[in-house]
Amino acid sequence: MYVNEQALLSLIAGILILIRPALLNYIIAIYLIIVGVLGLVR
Repeated sequence: MYVNEQALLSLIAGILILIRPALLNYIIAIYLIIVGVLGLVR
């Protein structure tokens, strides 16, 4: 089953932010890095 990686990352990041709002900056930074790397690889 193929799932869009960006949509999955967005969902996970949103859930983590709801659970631990203090992690917001780290989650956004990691998300942006992963999306950037995926964009360069493809």
